[in-house]
Amino acid sequence: MNIRFTAVAAGLVFAFGAGSAAAAPDWAKVPTKKITVFYPGVSPIEWITKGTEHGGAKGLKKGENCTGCHEEEVADMGKKMASGQKIEPAPIPGKAPSIAVGVQAARDDANLYMRFTWKKPAASTGGAKMDANNQVKLAFMLEGGKVELAGQAGCWATCHTDARTMPGAADTKTKYVTGGSVASGKFYDLLQWRSKDKAVDGYVADKRVMEGGKGLVEAKGELKGDTWTVTFTRKLAGGEGDVTLEPGKVYNFGFAIHDDHASGRFHHVSLGYTLGIDAKADITAAK
Repeated sequence: MNIRFTAVAAGLVFAFGAGSAAAAPDWAKVPTKKITVFYPGVSPIEWITKGTEHGGAKGLKKGENCTGCHEEEVADMGKKMASGQKIEPAPIPGKAPSIAVGVQAARDDANLYMRFTWKKPAASTGGAKMDANNQVKLAFMLEGGKVELAGQAGCWATCHTDARTMPGAADTKTKYVTGGSVASGKFYDLLQWRSKDKAVDGYVADKRVMEGGKGLVEAKGELKGDTWTVTFTRKLAGGEGDVTLEPGKVYNFGFAIHDDHASGRFHHVSLGYTLGIDAKADITAAK
């Protein structure tokens, strides 16, 4: 069962500078949701739903969600896939099986604030630096309730067997939503922080678009000692390709970390969760 929490409004203290907009909250007073991201190997949505190898396909058809079945075992799942024991034909020696992440959220009248903290895993012992520029990337996606399976499988609805870096796939096809379109609202809002390159504000619909969003105000991160901290400031309102966030509503939420210069599918991912804006959810951004 998912652990849910909400922040008490009186407990959040926002700092204001002279003549400036609201800054990030006092994170020491914002509750933390512990979420473990894991190495998923080759587990696209087709593998999850076809039913011949993944027993959870029957549960999905009944409306069950991945988190309800797997939340307590994601670290063990990551070990099987990172080692090559299961659904990983090209294991990377020393790849971290999973990463425990603290996730926090809060809001004010204009912005959503998200904060992610985790201990840096040991570097892998094999494989090239897939993304030479960026030692680490962190992305999260939001979805407004129109993408099939988003509420059950999180970001997996964007992960397909024919997407780049999948075994045998062409290098030209990105993540996508089957039948997705921004105009119909059938898309994921995508934000990504990169340790060196410019942050991304885009979306995933019939294809992944890594620009054009109007919601991102700031994305920043730092490694202090052995701990990474990444924070996002994102407008509640946005533009084309942005999910508009409204008080009292709940949105589908998931995130991924590309650690140790990883790229493509060689990341660590969360199961699907919910983000509430002043609403009960797995993670609640309270004012």
